[in-house]
Amino acid sequence: MADPDRPADSPRPPLQQGDDSASGSPTTSTDTSANTNTDTAADGRGRAEPAPDPTDDLVTTSHRFGDATYTASAGRVVLREEVITDGAFGGHRAKVEMFVVAYMLDGADPATRPVTFAFNGGPGSSSVWLHLGLLGPRRVVAGDVDDPAPPPYGLADNPESLLAHSDLVFIDPVSTGYTRTVTGGKPADYHGFTPDRDAVAELIRLWTTRNNRWLSPKFLVGESYGTLRAAALAGHLAERTGMALNGLILVSSVLDLGTVFFTPGDDDPYVHYLPTYAALAHYHGLLPDRTLQQAVADAQALADRDYRWALERGSRLTPDERAEMATRLADVTGLSVDYLLRADLRVEHQHFFAELLRHRGRMIGRLDGRFTGAPADLTAATIDDDASYWHIQAPYTAAANHYLRAELGYESDLPYEILTDRVQPWSYREFENRSVSVLDDLAKAMRANPFLKVHVAFGYYDGATPMAAAEHCLAHLRIPDARRADISRRYYPAGHMMYVHEPTRVAQSADLADFVRWATGGPNPDA
Repeated sequence: MADPDRPADSPRPPLQQGDDSASGSPTTSTDTSANTNTDTAADGRGRAEPAPDPTDDLVTTSHRFGDATYTASAGRVVLREEVITDGAFGGHRAKVEMFVVAYMLDGADPATRPVTFAFNGGPGSSSVWLHLGLLGPRRVVAGDVDDPAPPPYGLADNPESLLAHSDLVFIDPVSTGYTRTVTGGKPADYHGFTPDRDAVAELIRLWTTRNNRWLSPKFLVGESYGTLRAAALAGHLAERTGMALNGLILVSSVLDLGTVFFTPGDDDPYVHYLPTYAALAHYHGLLPDRTLQQAVADAQALADRDYRWALERGSRLTPDERAEMATRLADVTGLSVDYLLRADLRVEHQHFFAELLRHRGRMIGRLDGRFTGAPADLTAATIDDDASYWHIQAPYTAAANHYLRAELGYESDLPYEILTDRVQPWSYREFENRSVSVLDDLAKAMRANPFLKVHVAFGYYDGATPMAAAEHCLAHLRIPDARRADISRRYYPAGHMMYVHEPTRVAQSADLADFVRWATGGPNPDA
């Protein structure tokens, strides 16, 4: 089973063949048939009739948020495309029913009230993690690594919700949550980088238009693969719809999959993971002689120079040089010199998660390395499961299924796809023979929009999207030096879904509020 927001387990982009069905999500289609819906039903005389055209099924409810009230809307919004038949306009055809949950504070001025569009990653993840973990007015009660909550878990008010500062729209991409293609549609047409981006962009444009929010400040929040989507959307929304954003919020960022994918002959991921390995070793008590920040700084200094040099030397390293590097790596990772030598100084992340606490009979989690579990095989080279995901999945699944029906009033017999493998294989056909990267998209968006600000949130114990890889990407953005001050950073002692850690959730909520204020003309929190 896939983990949420799991870019490192997606197909390797250069090897991804893709098929023609995953090439795009067009806003205009050419049709040679007059029938715009292939699904049929028999009428009273036995003749086939087209299925009824789908319609939005939004449910609206009212709620309290402190001393204020807000309106929640939950349901599926129908996305349509223009139909061109023999060169002539043939109307609009439904293609996707996209599930959204929106919260709008009552009585606010839409001209000044920001609106934030949020989504998670995967690919294949619903938006439940950001929705019920960090941003929304209600949150999951799941406990944490030292005090996990037992089933059936629960929900609580979230007074730190970003709703205090911005209206919120949570988006489930195609095949996640309750989002589905229409009858007769092909889900695989949307299971790829570009069609996924385009479908989410169309939902944002449509929601903005219908709710008269074109003059509102606008933000995107993406997590993990969702940061790839958000960076791509920043440019696409401007080019396709003319929509300018005020801010991008990138949580557990991965902007170039080549920085985190381990492949033979590519040493970069080993370099980028080293500071994360040090943070995890420190958390589990293997580097007791230094602080967390010192452990990470030591590993980063080694990675930036001598470790990178040693890996580039390959078999040209002398035995003494190899032994010296193994000793220095052991000092920052907590692994044994013998293991590092047997690994040829290169420890892939799944191997690290299995090896670090093997002497204690434990493996550590990938999404959140603070969590540990008992491996099925203590001699296995890699972990057989993610010890952190199973602590997180069940509370969010229970909360989402209860909350949407019991509190927001949206009823459906469809399974709410928290995280699904049904989107695989995911197409990166636009990136054939090169790494999947949105660095140019983000840089272009920042160059074109001098007011766009970016906030990046890192988890020290995130084993899925290592912090050094994201910092490497930010350092290579082709933007004027003066614009680098428009990128804010925050580090938290937590994992991939960093808000699972309660002190981090509170601190991160305050940091996001500061960022929204800054990006809408307020003071710079870093000044």
